Amino acid sequence: MKAQCRNQLNVLFLPYPTPGHMIPMVDTARLFAKHGASATIIATQANALTFQKVIEDDFSCGYDIRTQVIPFPADQVGLPDGVENIKDSTTPEMLGQISHGISMLKDQIELLFHDLQPDCIVTDFCYPWTVESATKLGIPRLFFYSSSYFSNCVSHSIRKHRPHENLVSDTHKFIIPGLPQRIEMTPPQVAEWERTKNETTGYFDAMFESETKSYGALYNSFHELESDYEQLHQSLLGIKSWTIGPVSSWVNKDDEQKANRGHKEDLEEEPQWLNWLNSKQNESVLYVCFGSLVWLPHAQLVELAHGLEHSGHSFIWVIRKKDENENEDSFLQEFEKRMKENKKGFIIWNWAPQLLILDHPAIGGMVTHCGWNSILESVSAGLPMITWPIFAEQSYNEKLVVDVLKIGVSVGVNENTFWMSLGDEAMVRREDIVKVVMLLMGSSQEGKEMRKRARKLSDAAKRTIEEGGHSYNNLTQLIYDLKSLKISKALTEAG
Repeated sequence: MKAQCRNQLNVLFLPYPTPGHMIPMVDTARLFAKHGASATIIATQANALTFQKVIEDDFSCGYDIRTQVIPFPADQVGLPDGVENIKDSTTPEMLGQISHGISMLKDQIELLFHDLQPDCIVTDFCYPWTVESATKLGIPRLFFYSSSYFSNCVSHSIRKHRPHENLVSDTHKFIIPGLPQRIEMTPPQVAEWERTKNETTGYFDAMFESETKSYGALYNSFHELESDYEQLHQSLLGIKSWTIGPVSSWVNKDDEQKANRGHKEDLEEEPQWLNWLNSKQNESVLYVCFGSLVWLPHAQLVELAHGLEHSGHSFIWVIRKKDENENEDSFLQEFEKRMKENKKGFIIWNWAPQLLILDHPAIGGMVTHCGWNSILESVSAGLPMITWPIFAEQSYNEKLVVDVLKIGVSVGVNENTFWMSLGDEAMVRREDIVKVVMLLMGSSQEGKEMRKRARKLSDAAKRTIEEGGHSYNNLTQLIYDLKSLKISKALTEAG
C-alpha cells in the first residue's frame, strides 16, 4: 500500500451495487485518484471483481487507489454466494433479498468510515444514512446522483406541485411547473413512486432529503448539456453541485479499458461483433440495448425483432436472457440464424462492451431505455437516439433527449413500469418501430438535424474534460475546496 502524504486528500467512495450506479462512481473514484487524491472504493467481493482489474492497473501506474472489500451477508438473507448485485435478481422476492442484504452492510460500512478516517465521503444517493455518518466524523458528504440534473429537477417539481393529480384521464397532458422549457407529460409517465404513494415513496423521500443536508452534489453530466438545469438544481435545493462528466470518456482512454468496463471477464481477442461491424458502412448500423436490468417480455421481443428486420437498416442488438423459455429461445434462435444469413443484424447475448461499440464508425444511432449512462455515452459518441424508457426517471430523461436537446425521437412508450413488473404484452408495435428507425437512420431532414446536434454535443463533451474545460475546472475546484476544509479542520482540532 502506498504511503499517504499528509496533505493528500483521502476520499472514500460508496457505490450502490447495480451497474448504472456503480460504473460511473468507480470511474469518478479513478478520476479523483488521477487528480492526486487517495481514493478507496468500498464494495462486496462479487461487485469488486467487476472493476478490480482496472483499479490494479491504475495503482500500478502510480495512482493512489484501492478497493476495500466487505463480506455480503448471503447466508443471512438466503442467497447463493456471489449474488450481490441488483442486476442478479430474477424475481421480486430475490430483489427483496438482495436489497435487504445491502441494507445489512450499514454497520460494517460505518465501522470502515471510522477506521479509515477519510477527509470526505462520496456516497450514492441510495444511502441517505451516510449524511449522519459524515456529521459524526465532522467531514463533508457528497451526494452522487447517477442521473441527470433535468430528471432531478422534474422529480422535485412533481413531488412539490403534484401536477399529475386531479386530471380527467390518464391521457390528459400536464405541464411540469417551474422549468425553463415547456415540458408536457401524462400521469402514467410519472415514476411509480411519485405517481402514487407506495412502499418505495418514503425510501426515495429520505434520499432526496439527505441531498439537501449534504455538503454538495456530484453529477456525471456536463455544463453544455444541461446548464439551465444545473442552475435550477442549485436554486431549488440550495446546495452546491459539481458537474464533472462525462466521466467514462475521461478515464477510459484505451480500447482495453472501454472493452472491460463493468465486466469481470476479459473479452475474446477478435470478437465476432467487431468483424461484423467492420464489414458495414459508416453510420449504417443501429445499436439496440436496454441496459443491465430490463428483460423485455416475449411478445415485445417478437415485435422488436420484426420491426428491426423490416426497417431495412442493419442493427446490433444486445438481448438479456432471463431463463429458459422454449418459445422465446426457438424464436430468437431462428431470428439470429436468419440475421446471420442475410447479414442484416447481429445479436449479442447478455452483456456487450457498449463504449467500444458506440465508438465504432459503423454505428449511426442507438435505441436506448434512457438510462443516464447510456444517454451520456451516446452523446459522447455523437449519436442520435430512439428513446424507449421503461421505469424510474427514464421517462424524464427521454424528455431531455427529445424535447430539450432534440437529439432523439420517441418510440411512443406512454407508461412508466417498474422493471420487475413488466407484463406479457408488447408496449410498442413493429410498425411504430419501423417508422422511428427509418426516421433516425434514413436521409430525412429531421434525422440529419438530430445527427448534427448530437455531433455538436459530442465535441462539447470532449472539450469539457480537457484542461480549461468546465468539467475539468469543476473537479479541480472541488478538490481544492475539500483540501481547504481538511486544513481548516486540522487547524481547529490543533486548537
